[in-house]
Amino acid sequence: MDSLTAAGRVYVSNVSIDPGVLFTGDDATVIFSVTNGNTNSGNDTSSQGIVVNHATFGNNDIKLTSGSYDSSSNVGPLQTRTYWFNVVTNDSDGTYYPTFSLDLRDAGSLYYRTPVKIDNTPLMISVTSQPDTFTQAKKDTITVQIANPRENAVKNVVLDITGDGATITPSEQYIGGLGANTATNVNLSVTPNKETVLTLTVTYDNGVNHHSITQSLPITFGIDKKQASPEISNVEVKLTDGVYHVTGDVTNSGLTTANGVTVTALSPASPQDPYKTYVIGALKPDDFGSFEVTFTANEGASIPIQVSYKDSDGNVLTSEQKVSLTGATTTDSKNQQGNPLLFPGIILIVIIAAGGWYFYTRRIKKQ
Repeated sequence: MDSLTAAGRVYVSNVSIDPGVLFTGDDATVIFSVTNGNTNSGNDTSSQGIVVNHATFGNNDIKLTSGSYDSSSNVGPLQTRTYWFNVVTNDSDGTYYPTFSLDLRDAGSLYYRTPVKIDNTPLMISVTSQPDTFTQAKKDTITVQIANPRENAVKNVVLDITGDGATITPSEQYIGGLGANTATNVNLSVTPNKETVLTLTVTYDNGVNHHSITQSLPITFGIDKKQASPEISNVEVKLTDGVYHVTGDVTNSGLTTANGVTVTALSPASPQDPYKTYVIGALKPDDFGSFEVTFTANEGASIPIQVSYKDSDGNVLTSEQKVSLTGATTTDSKNQQGNPLLFPGIILIVIIAAGGWYFYTRRIKKQ
């Protein structure tokens, strides 16, 4: 009777399960703390130690993989002993109640059922911010959110992004731990050199178990509604001594600044001095600048005039506009400058007239 009374004061004081919530097939560690609640005073029954012979854990749903405790040991008054078990889960979502049993040498056994939850809900990836469209060779920023909808925290979370023909910075991001029902955002720079598909992979550990999720992000090119858009207007074409002079205005009809704007003529034109390339500089939205390019080309040809500029990331972007040379205004540099003998002749006439007037006035004075 004394042994039974003492055994009644032995109890499971704590249970921990890692991970707290399992995926099907996960390995887990379960730790039971068993405390002898008997005191160590006097000679009553409450002052005695307890001898245990065997400890095990599990059932048909939660399989024991580490083996049981089969040797005898003594748990003294007010002492606590821990029992570690490795188990594996093979069932579907749900809560299961495997049993921890501890044989007491002199007083039967201690049984304790603890809930073990299986939930196969994975982490989630979502792209929360991206440009309306991607542009070849233009760097853009995307924001990826990683959320943990599970009831337990996960660890060693890593985001990895790959894509053929794209430069991604950073291509791998270590996030670390992610608590239950929390989320985190990661900003990435993407510069696509061709249309491609990005693969977003998140790896993480649930306890000692490795898991991963993957999502695809198509990269297709289109027109950026916010980018700078230099447009050529007010074009005039003149032909002087075999050299074409094309003048006009470049207006930025976009919503961002065009930096380092230049204008030049492309083949079949052959750029000539003095304006092989005309530099306008920066054009803010709705701003404009005038230009002039000079080149030689076959009469009646259609020449592409190219406008180049840089975006805020230093990427060089270009646009072209065809200019027909048919109907160019023809001028002669000699006619533009005037008769080379005319101006000196006028000077000579003025000098002769002035001399005549001088001698005429002298003659009148003498009279």
